[in-house]
Amino acid sequence: MFRKIIVPVDIGQMEKGRKSLTQALSLLDAGGEVVLLTVVEKIPAYLTIEIPYELNEEAIAQARKALAGLAEQATVPVKQELRLGAPAHEILESARDHQADLIIIASHVPDFSNYLIGATADRVVRHAQCSVLVSR
Repeated sequence: MFRKIIVPVDIGQMEKGRKSLTQALSLLDAGGEVVLLTVVEKIPAYLTIEIPYELNEEAIAQARKALAGLAEQATVPVKQELRLGAPAHEILESARDHQADLIIIASHVPDFSNYLIGATADRVVRHAQCSVLVSR
C-alpha cells in the first residue's frame, strides 16, 4: 500500500501516537519504512532571556526518550526523527525530505478556532504533497 509513512507524534498525547503507529504498520508495504517524527517548538527569541536554557534541552531529551519508547513497541524497525520548529512546517518538510507517500496525523477534538480538525493537522492536510490520513 504505502512505502514511506510519516507518523508525527505529540509526546503529550502518546496514546494517539500509538494508535497512529499501529495504523501505519497496518498500511505499510513489505520493505517499506515508517518514520516516527516529533517536533519540539523553538522558544521565541524574545522569551529566551526569561526561560532557562536547560528547559529547551530537557524538552528535547524528553521527546527523544518518548519517541524511543514508542519505537520499541513497533513490530518492525522504525526510523526516529526529532525536529525543532513549528510543528506543521516541520511535518511537511519531513514528508518532502523523505519523499513520503503518506502522513498519518492525529487530531484532537477541535474548538471554534479550528472547527473541522486541529490546527496542525489542518495545515498539514492543506499543504501536504502526499496523502494524509487524519486519525481521531
